[in-house]
Amino acid sequence: MHKKTLTALVSTAFCAAVTVALAQSARLSDNTVRVGVLTDLSGVYSELSGQGSVRAAQLAAQDFMAANPSYRGKVQVVGVDHQNKADVASNKAAEMIDRQNVDMLVDLPTSSAALAASEVAKSKKIPVMVVTGGTTALTNEKCNKYTFHYAYDNYMLANGTGTAVTKRGGNSWYIIYPNYAFGQDLNRQMMAAVTENKGRMVTQSDATPFPNTDFSSYLLKAQGLRPKVFGTMQAGADLVNVVKQYNEFGLRQQGIGLGIGLLFETDVAALGQDAFAGALATVPWYWNLDQRSRTWAAKFEKSFGKKPTWAQAGVYSATMTYLNAVARAKSDGGDAVVKALEGHRFSDFYARSAYIRPQDHRVILDVYTVQVKPRSQAKEAGDIFTKVSTIPAARAFQPLSESKCKF
Repeated sequence: MHKKTLTALVSTAFCAAVTVALAQSARLSDNTVRVGVLTDLSGVYSELSGQGSVRAAQLAAQDFMAANPSYRGKVQVVGVDHQNKADVASNKAAEMIDRQNVDMLVDLPTSSAALAASEVAKSKKIPVMVVTGGTTALTNEKCNKYTFHYAYDNYMLANGTGTAVTKRGGNSWYIIYPNYAFGQDLNRQMMAAVTENKGRMVTQSDATPFPNTDFSSYLLKAQGLRPKVFGTMQAGADLVNVVKQYNEFGLRQQGIGLGIGLLFETDVAALGQDAFAGALATVPWYWNLDQRSRTWAAKFEKSFGKKPTWAQAGVYSATMTYLNAVARAKSDGGDAVVKALEGHRFSDFYARSAYIRPQDHRVILDVYTVQVKPRSQAKEAGDIFTKVSTIPAARAFQPLSESKCKF
């Protein structure tokens, strides 16, 4: 073969190889996958989520790149404060996508903020993995093709806690709830779970301002009504204030138990275990569930300086699930990633027996009914929960037959 011809063939082959490599690389926008943690960095949920969620996503990015050499240096994490306000969440979501080239959104405490950001992401075809927002509307009437609901939702909380407390004899309830999307939805779900298990409401539930610090009028009302269970659907700093005042008013000593809709480890730490002792809750995970959980939690604590909440661990798991979908799709394009996520089955340190339902994008996983230990029973700092039961993934969440989702 002529030398010039051979050189041309080699050059052509090289250029073709480079073109293929560039084409493969170009399937990542800007040759980078950007994870956007839209969260509460300054308000009532900042301790349970906040900077800890940002750090969890960063750890997931680091671990993913370490396991996937072709992605090294190509995953970045951006953390932004939505201030627990729907309008701010909507504006920040658009800004993150349009100006910071974020390829997905994760975390989103406060259901109203999650719903608002979900609508923006839908219009821009960007996947959203809601970890800390609880409203079931995300996989029902407000569902969309690009939104996935991870970790927990209000149906799961009520199905677990409402059922467990009522079956243990707590068959008359008075409930208060924060007056925004999460609280309104959780109140409906909890009342349904109580009545389904042959319990009753002693009076209509009461909405409370959000955020709020003074719950005295509701506690005085509970003393007059004398239900077996005072149900509080608040979360974060609001829940801490409710429980503090519940103890100050002596409701436990008066035979009125405490039913908690949503409980995080940071809530218990804020007042001490004895303030919550005996209370039942439902959680998707906790740090000393088993050795796999403890191993990951130790890594997080070494990096962040605190033990993880189940929300922060959920952000790690959701971020890793998303990044693995990017790797399977070989693209960070929204439609390609959604296709890779739908129907995916997996199990990690956090999400056990997990399955992403393609029909409504509910991520179902095993969850746990737990009871808060008194401080005297804790074996070490942060040893908060005793597992009462495991609720298998197939029973933990709203059945698909009841879903109102239509993409």
